[in-house]
Amino acid sequence: MEYPLLTAALVCVSLLAAAFALLLVRQRRVTANTGRRGEQLLAELRAREEEDRHLLHRRLPAIVESQVNQAVTVPGPLRAFNGEDPHRELLVVISELTGQTRRNAAESAAATLRAMMRTVQNLAGEQQVLISAMEEHHDNPDVLDGLLGLDHANSQLGRRAQATAVLCGSWPGLQRSAATLTDVVRGATGRIRDYARVQIPAPSDTAVVSQAVEPVVLAVAELLDNGARHSQPGSPVQVTFQQAHNGLAIVIDDAGVGMTVEAVQRAGWLLEGHGGQDIAALGVPPRIGFAVIGVLSRRYGFRVSVDMRSPFGGVRAVLFLPSELLTRAAVPAPAPQEVPSLAAPASPAAITPSPTPHVRVPAPEPQPAEPAEELGTTAHGLPRRRRRAPATASATTTLSVPVPPPTAPEVTESPVNHSPVATATAWQRGTRQGRASSTDDERDFQ
Repeated sequence: MEYPLLTAALVCVSLLAAAFALLLVRQRRVTANTGRRGEQLLAELRAREEEDRHLLHRRLPAIVESQVNQAVTVPGPLRAFNGEDPHRELLVVISELTGQTRRNAAESAAATLRAMMRTVQNLAGEQQVLISAMEEHHDNPDVLDGLLGLDHANSQLGRRAQATAVLCGSWPGLQRSAATLTDVVRGATGRIRDYARVQIPAPSDTAVVSQAVEPVVLAVAELLDNGARHSQPGSPVQVTFQQAHNGLAIVIDDAGVGMTVEAVQRAGWLLEGHGGQDIAALGVPPRIGFAVIGVLSRRYGFRVSVDMRSPFGGVRAVLFLPSELLTRAAVPAPAPQEVPSLAAPASPAAITPSPTPHVRVPAPEPQPAEPAEELGTTAHGLPRRRRRAPATASATTTLSVPVPPPTAPEVTESPVNHSPVATATAWQRGTRQGRASSTDDERDFQ
């Protein structure tokens, strides 16, 4: 009996030991899996925290900046969760809200500035009229010199107000006739402070069409002002014209410090017409020069670039005008040619070599004018009269007519006679007939 019981006990102990060993193995396996899962969750939590920090410090500022500068690229997520951007929907909503808010703010600011600049432009125009009137009435050199200084300062004020109004969506406000390129550059030069440093090219017969004259003048003025401000005070700003197969370019070279790569990229973005979307993004104080040029170039069809280096070490600005915006300047009509006298012979052969005697033919004596015929009165009590033919001549007039020599042979009259005598006689007869017919055709007058 003892052996079977002992055997059964041993079997049970063996089974329990095997079961316990299995439980231990399973527990270790579960513990290992749980540890790995915990580490994965902890790594994922750290990744999400890092993604949130990336969203807060990198992606959201880039989205706000991209609303102003299209050259800014919004970075993507650090890692994709389940193959998708975890913040995509959030970024879309934030982008739409910030864009709409910025557009509303920009529209409000533009409307306010547009109204203010319209008032400033009107005041500047009235002041310009008064200054011009004073310049015409004052001949004192000192007073005239002061008035010219006021005129120049008022022109600069008007340009700044005009540029701001254009940037806010307004139109240039002036309509001119077609002007030559030289006149366009001169008009732009008169609107900047350092006008004496601009070297104007030789006169050109190529002109800008009327609807584009004022926009081109304003754009050239901004380029000249930019070149003069960013170069040495004594250095010149050179302007040249370059003909192309499909238009003409106005080239402006300065001797300034040049532009960095980032400045050139931003200037190119503004010159494409993106600067008018948000005035607040142009800095404090706002630099509106390139932005205004971009708005005008997009609106009127010309192109401006500042990505080339000037041979003087500064910046070369090129304003390209396509053929659609160009025309030819009106050429003054030539002076009328002198009409030969009707009494002159048709050719030297018609002149008689021998001396020809002349006889003085007296004009008919003047006849007294007949009194005007009474035709009653008008509704206002004024008499009605009809003129009578006046005297043939008011004084005795003689006409020197060449007479052929007595020995000249008789010439048969032809249908057209070009001799000096016939020409003079026909001219005198036609003159008398014209005077007589003009007198007979006069109507009654009150």
